[in-house]
Amino acid sequence: MDLDVDRAALTAVAAGGVLGALTRYGIAAAWPYTPGGFPWSTWLINVSGCFLIGVLHTRVRRRLPRLLLGTGFLGGYTTFSTAIVEVSQAGPAYLAATLIGALLAVLAGSLAAR
Repeated sequence: MDLDVDRAALTAVAAGGVLGALTRYGIAAAWPYTPGGFPWSTWLINVSGCFLIGVLHTRVRRRLPRLLLGTGFLGGYTTFSTAIVEVSQAGPAYLAATLIGALLAVLAGSLAAR
């Protein structure tokens, strides 16, 4: 079966994802999470990623840069699955801080980009 693959889009998402994941790993390694404490590095990663998503979707209109930076880099950078796992240890305050922080960050990024 011949699939019509947009190689430029695939390359943009893959390259951005690698860079985003490496950036996230670097931040998490530099600021490790202590079980039972507040997972500040994950919170910072997700909130800053949401801020950048707000900026990106307000400013960048072209498809490939949006795929590279949004789907790729910010998709690899943010880590909401880890945040949800950490809720079991950090508690509901962390969940609330993550959700509220993320939503406010998207709004702030969008407003700042305007």
